[in-house]
Amino acid sequence: MQKSIIPPGATVRLQDWDSNDTSGVKGEKEDAPAQLAELARKLDTLQEVLYAEHLRKVLVILQGMDTAGKDGTIRRVFDGVNPEGIRIASFKAPTVPELDHDYLWRAHREVPGRGELVVFNRSHYEDVLVVRVHEMVPPGVWERRFSQINDFERMLTEEGTTILKFFLHIDQKEQKKRLQQRLDDPLKRWKFSAADLAERTLWDQYTLAYEDVLSRTSTAWAPWRIIPSNHNWCRNLMVAQAIVSALEELDLRYPEPAAGLENVHID
Repeated sequence: MQKSIIPPGATVRLQDWDSNDTSGVKGEKEDAPAQLAELARKLDTLQEVLYAEHLRKVLVILQGMDTAGKDGTIRRVFDGVNPEGIRIASFKAPTVPELDHDYLWRAHREVPGRGELVVFNRSHYEDVLVVRVHEMVPPGVWERRFSQINDFERMLTEEGTTILKFFLHIDQKEQKKRLQQRLDDPLKRWKFSAADLAERTLWDQYTLAYEDVLSRTSTAWAPWRIIPSNHNWCRNLMVAQAIVSALEELDLRYPEPAAGLENVHID
């Protein structure tokens, strides 16, 4: 998995990253279901210990172009994990109360507390992506947000939060295929919006914005991982492997039982 991590200070050009690359996982597509099921079992156990220990916090951030698979990643990677053990926070267009506060306010409200694992489906990074591409704020505003975001994430990590950031990387051809599938499948057509086509025309602008995000906010305390996502099975395995590995590195422990339990007898 180290291959996918962007070193702090590196300059990212997404054309150098193959969105079809499956070398980050072992085996082939047919091996993926069994591997993912095993990772889900490990994740379920690790999440339980995280909750029981009630000391550390874990924040997973998913970003990517439209149709990159953020929802699918959540559905597949966390399948089998106790639903009470994780919380999903989705970030859409900001509400009026959110606009009345600073742009990090709504993100800070959703960060994990002790013992929690929280997944951001999109995140505070929208405020250096969408607002830039659509020119909602002047360049000077979104420019200074890079250092503010780095400071925000540093504070979270110093307060006991492990941050795992994943950019789900697809190419333009794959996005076209997925949008067409939404149109062709009556059960998926509800996902399609004319706005998707409008956003697609801004592919190059979003690419440039993402390259800046990945280059300027991959830090020692919260590095980005680029996940090749043209193949869903590979994407899911790489994300699951990274989360499980990070939780294992925390060396989580169940808390000591209350004193005197050895003398308790249940009739």
